[in-house]
Amino acid sequence: MKAYLENLRSFFVSLHLTVALLILSMLLVFVATIDQVNLGIWAVQEKYFRSAIVFWTFPDSGLAIPIFPGGYVIGGLLLINLVCAHLYRFALTWRKLGIQLAHGGLILLLLGEFFTGLWQRESYLRMDQGETKSYSESFHAVEMVLVDTTEADSNRVVAIPEARLEEKNGLQHPALPFRLEIKTYYPNATLQMRNPNNPPATTTAAATTGAGLQLALIPIPITYKHNERNSPGALVELTGAEGSIGTWMVSLQLAEPQTFSYQGRTWQIQLRSKRTYHPFTLTLKKFSHDKYPGTEIPRNFSSLVQVKSKDGEDDREVLILMNNPLRYRGLTFYQAGFDNNDTTTILQVVRNPSWLLPYISCVLMFVGLMIQFGFSLAGMFRKRQRAATASATVSAPAR
Repeated sequence: MKAYLENLRSFFVSLHLTVALLILSMLLVFVATIDQVNLGIWAVQEKYFRSAIVFWTFPDSGLAIPIFPGGYVIGGLLLINLVCAHLYRFALTWRKLGIQLAHGGLILLLLGEFFTGLWQRESYLRMDQGETKSYSESFHAVEMVLVDTTEADSNRVVAIPEARLEEKNGLQHPALPFRLEIKTYYPNATLQMRNPNNPPATTTAAATTGAGLQLALIPIPITYKHNERNSPGALVELTGAEGSIGTWMVSLQLAEPQTFSYQGRTWQIQLRSKRTYHPFTLTLKKFSHDKYPGTEIPRNFSSLVQVKSKDGEDDREVLILMNNPLRYRGLTFYQAGFDNNDTTTILQVVRNPSWLLPYISCVLMFVGLMIQFGFSLAGMFRKRQRAATASATVSAPAR
């Protein structure tokens, strides 16, 4: 047992393990960079760096096999290797202080990336001047919502996540008086006007009510470009106790919800970007798009917003600049863009509880390296001084 533990310790503190993991990480970065052309930056991050194992899928089969350790495995082993080596060779001396701080900063940096991968969430908030919102929307994820709008002062919302739509199974939510049957789902699709004389090239079931009577849902290849977005679409049949209520076509390209009535209540159905609701509201008071005089070159973008919490604790105006975000209740609001009308702002909303860790780790590594460099420089000067003293002693004439 003792020999086994010693071998295990030797493995985790080994410099050979460090070198092997660094080589694997370089290979992972290289392959991910090449594959970014096919998958795009978001999919590459999830497939290679924020996963335990990298899988390869056989074409036209859906069969996936593991082929390489992912970022979590490589980073986790490197973290264990670094911590074990640090503790095994730890020496509490002033001359080792710089090395200890640098290693501590590197450990904190690895932990920061791990926590960022687990906890960070990004969304966006698009507002016109004078508009108030209490939610932000996802860049990629979508949801299908059914909203009971019968009551004038409140709406009852049932959100179906995209993953349930992809399963194409029937579902019965306890808050809904009807059953949903997902007839078809496309991760990317376009809309085409229906023409009785020239029917669209699609084999999907047709909608029986709503916008789908005039429009057809046509699947198109998934895009992986960072500046483009997929537009999912689906055909959904609603079935009540008396039978089918109708089949609706829902698409991200349909900006307005479709309305229908059932059992004396008014409902809306829509496919939209996934929303994250916040316990406060933001109102865009003014958006500024400043340009350099005499040119169309942008100089600065800024959004003057009013932040009002629902508990009444906060009610203030904040100016969000390009390099001066708003940090509020665990969220950071960055000035990300605008629409061409110069009255609509786009804010990037980031939730990252570990955002301070990279800054702290960089400071620790910088201070540690400077201390170590100072000790080495002082030692070099002392050696030169001793060598100069010894040389002067040897060359001095005897009396």
